[in-house]
Amino acid sequence: MRSWSIPIGHFLGVEIRLHFFFALLLGLSLLYTGMSGMAAVRGIALWLLLLAAVGVRELARAIASAYHGLKVRSVMLLPIGGLPSYATPESAEQASEGSAQLSLAMVGPLTNFAVAMVLLAFIRGISPDISVLVKPWITADHLLRSAFWFNIFLGVVNLLPAYPLDAGKLLRSGFSRSRGALQATRTASTVGQVIALVLFVAGVYWQSPWLLLAGFFIFVGAQLEDQGLVFQSVVDTVRMRDIMLTDFALLSASDTLEDAIFKSIHSLQDDFPVVRSGLLVGIVSRQRILETLQIDGNGYVQSIMSRAFQVAQPQDSLGVTFRRITGERGLSLVPVLDGEQIVGIVTLQNLMHSMGLLAESRRLQQQSSS
Repeated sequence: MRSWSIPIGHFLGVEIRLHFFFALLLGLSLLYTGMSGMAAVRGIALWLLLLAAVGVRELARAIASAYHGLKVRSVMLLPIGGLPSYATPESAEQASEGSAQLSLAMVGPLTNFAVAMVLLAFIRGISPDISVLVKPWITADHLLRSAFWFNIFLGVVNLLPAYPLDAGKLLRSGFSRSRGALQATRTASTVGQVIALVLFVAGVYWQSPWLLLAGFFIFVGAQLEDQGLVFQSVVDTVRMRDIMLTDFALLSASDTLEDAIFKSIHSLQDDFPVVRSGLLVGIVSRQRILETLQIDGNGYVQSIMSRAFQVAQPQDSLGVTFRRITGERGLSLVPVLDGEQIVGIVTLQNLMHSMGLLAESRRLQQQSSS
């Protein structure tokens, strides 16, 4: 999911990412309005109004999440809303049940409807003769009217029982009581894709580009959530013993930097555990060794190794280790210890590679059993 989006900033400690489909919509908007002069300016303004309509609903959802004590890691903005990623399994579980789920499901549409009413009052106040019912409802020639209908559009769409839209998440919660979380998400995702297909067909029949886009983005959102579910099922069930590298190189704290470089030539590792008398005492990177040699000359590994590191146990879940390795800046290697003995290592590169392979394997297994 992250590879299809770009970070655009942080708000209240939450990373905000923009899905590349917003860039696609910007291109379509400029094709629709023209790419020169004021026409291009209006096309960009129309796109910014949609982004603002999505942003204001996600701002309200962020406030609701903070109220319920949910820890949100990031939010990916799609043209139909945002897909949150929670920092802890507890927050993800709390967000899908009880009062927190209902609040998060309702605050988005209600916020869009409230903004639409404020815009309607503003339009009536500055120009009473303008009717918001005049077609086309969304056009670069009337940005205020378009802003009103963007918010109405988002509010109505998110009341459709199509997962991962707001009402679709309530539908999934209802399914989970009888089918379990995994199958409930599968079912709700299928319902969402059917609704997306209906909207797409309706858009073709009535020649409505907005219904076409709604159907398309609902389908994309359902696919992203389905992939995220498979990914989550992998990270919560796979253990470190299943993916750790057992063929790895160690450095001694008493090694010189020149000796360390010579040893690293015969290894594909970029980072190395450092031991003293068989006990783990630090971690050092190949890049750090090279930089120190170039600047300060030869020395000992113990003088440049990092003593701040995380360790894992063979029975730890992949999800726990993934949060450790991505939660601390500069951490790219986690030694796996059985007691005090190093039995394996997990690097960021092999972790991402293993997670992708395991997720694909799990998806194929599910397809063959269904």
